[in-house]
Amino acid sequence: MPLDARLRWVVAGSFVSVAARMSTVTFLSIYFTYVAGIDVALVGVAFLVENVVRGVVALPMGALSDRVGRRPVIVASLAVSAAILPLFLLVRTPSGLLLWSVAMGLGGSGVNAAVSALILDLVPVRERQRALAINYTAISVGYTLGVAPAGFLADAGYGWLAAASCAGYLVVLLVYLVALRGPLPREGGARPTSVLRGALRAPSDPAFVALVATCFVFPLGIGLTANASSLYGADAGLSKDVIGLLLSTNGVVLAFLAIPVATRLEPAGPFRMLGLSAAFLAAAFVALALAPPAAGLLLGTTVFTFGELIFSSAVPTAVAMLAPPGARGAYQGAWGMVFSVSVGGALFLAGLLKERIGWPRAWLAFAALAALEGALLLATRARFRAIASARADLSA
Repeated sequence: MPLDARLRWVVAGSFVSVAARMSTVTFLSIYFTYVAGIDVALVGVAFLVENVVRGVVALPMGALSDRVGRRPVIVASLAVSAAILPLFLLVRTPSGLLLWSVAMGLGGSGVNAAVSALILDLVPVRERQRALAINYTAISVGYTLGVAPAGFLADAGYGWLAAASCAGYLVVLLVYLVALRGPLPREGGARPTSVLRGALRAPSDPAFVALVATCFVFPLGIGLTANASSLYGADAGLSKDVIGLLLSTNGVVLAFLAIPVATRLEPAGPFRMLGLSAAFLAAAFVALALAPPAAGLLLGTTVFTFGELIFSSAVPTAVAMLAPPGARGAYQGAWGMVFSVSVGGALFLAGLLKERIGWPRAWLAFAALAALEGALLLATRARFRAIASARADLSA
């Protein structure tokens, strides 16, 4: 069945916005450490602060999108992000970095949850995983096309990265204001009497808490691959253009395989293959630990991508299956909180571990964590399927 035509504009917006953000963010750990002269541990704290703020505020922003619609929340977040991101060029002190990080977290808090909820609004239940995979493919291609030339732009001057990111955010803003003008579909179901009450529905749901407790390793892996591995490469003496090219293999693989994989796995449901996905993450971190730096980055990024092919569409679909009617945005916002904190905490944790035990042992520690989470996902997948099925029967 063909998908809603408006989905193409949402996907296009995801493509441009991730290229705008990640082309700069991927190299900020290098910029703050080597150009601004800030200690790597403090840079890790700043990344964590940004993502904690982004995640915590995403919780009420997702609930707000259930009440006022997805577009106002997305537009506001894009506008603030376009204004704040280029200001990293002014950061020279830890306090300035912290202030910038908080502002960036606030600015980006509304996008991911509201966009995911909008995609789910636009497609029928049986098409959710495919639609999310299409969006994630756009994100992956955007990451590839953003990060591959970004290393060369960084060598030319970080001001070029700032200008490119700002322009990208403004383009997406125009998409939502012009190409997606007019009424958008809204999810049915009763809504809580307040945004705060709506925001608290997912964190107070034992099934949701159990799900994210076994899935947080996936966004943690994204943070390690996108942020910590670039710093690892720089510490190993690799140039920024080489790092960018090696990391861009992630987007190439995802671009070709994300939709076919999601379409093939969709009939079995989102819970079945998450344990295998975690196994791929563990193998990727082992490659980073044991292989030479350039080969490790290439092999680790590629193997990680095979895990990402599964979890990128499966986890948001699983979250949607647990959400009661009228709370789609709130549940996606709650997952966005976990996602942001995990991504942001990756560089912080990696920085602490590499200072104490070195990069190889740090990567092996992350491999052990991924293996443990994979075992838990295998043990609990039948239980999650039963809960999701029961909730679907109740809402029918």
